[in-house]
Amino acid sequence: MAYALAVAAPGGTEQFHRIAFETPRPGAGEITLRHTAIGLNFIDIYFRTGAYPWPLPRDLITGSEGAGVIEAVGEGVSLRVGQRVAYTTPNGAYASHRTLPAALAVPLPDAISDEVAAAVMLKGLTAHYLIHHSYPVTLSETVLFHAAAGGVGLLAGQWLAAKGVRAIGTAGGATKCALARARGYAEVIDYRAQDFVPEVMRLTEGGGVAAVYDSIGVDTVLKSLEVLQPFGTLVSFGQSSGAPDNLRVSHLARASLRVTRPTLFHHTRVPGWLAKASGEMFTMIASGAIKVEIAQRFSLDAVGSAHEALAGRQTTGSTILVP
Repeated sequence: MAYALAVAAPGGTEQFHRIAFETPRPGAGEITLRHTAIGLNFIDIYFRTGAYPWPLPRDLITGSEGAGVIEAVGEGVSLRVGQRVAYTTPNGAYASHRTLPAALAVPLPDAISDEVAAAVMLKGLTAHYLIHHSYPVTLSETVLFHAAAGGVGLLAGQWLAAKGVRAIGTAGGATKCALARARGYAEVIDYRAQDFVPEVMRLTEGGGVAAVYDSIGVDTVLKSLEVLQPFGTLVSFGQSSGAPDNLRVSHLARASLRVTRPTLFHHTRVPGWLAKASGEMFTMIASGAIKVEIAQRFSLDAVGSAHEALAGRQTTGSTILVP
């Protein structure tokens, strides 16, 4: 028997409950995957609470990235039973087994463990599109990245440093700031101790930054605009403090600013993007240029506690759920 941790209805972590089901069989073009590791992300909280629309009436199985071993393949699939793969797709990961379109599964190189893969498929590919597409950084530019000690932030800091970009980060508390500095950020601002706006302007000698990568949302979005140089770009890719609905188009007139609100799953629909981006990411990890910080592990049955820790900003780096 397989099992999953499902959410009965939108709400708190008390809505999680365990359901059992027969191990699913793959259809044409699908695989059946036995999870060995599952990633934890803020998007899981958005779905659980109802901040993002539910795709079904009840018992939603959340979770958007995972890794494991193929146990069965459907007709027309070139992947093989026993092969290790990883994926990212909205929902369905909080389970011991699942079916998945084979086109979404990325074979894992020997140098990439299941846990590392589960920790980076959503977060690492997010870092990839942010700095290569949403605002393609260039050598010697200066950018600001909020939540620098989070899962995406730690990966992005190292990737930006490898590209020769000066990255300023924000994080909450001395421990998180030190961790971000150790992962590539040239400067890290403790937002609990000081206002990041005057500090960024001091660090840039009043010039501001070329781009701000903001996953915080309502608490930071307007201040993020204040530190952008003329024609700068705000990349709003999350809302951990709430939706940034306080932003108006007229705010961009301050310095002819640009804003974009990308999501990973629009990128993964582009033919060839997933294979190319994941290959580049795995190469960076295997080379040692990017170190993956798995700082917390929970059993899948303890997913409620994992959600509470993430929402309470009690985590750093990546968190893994283990079936």
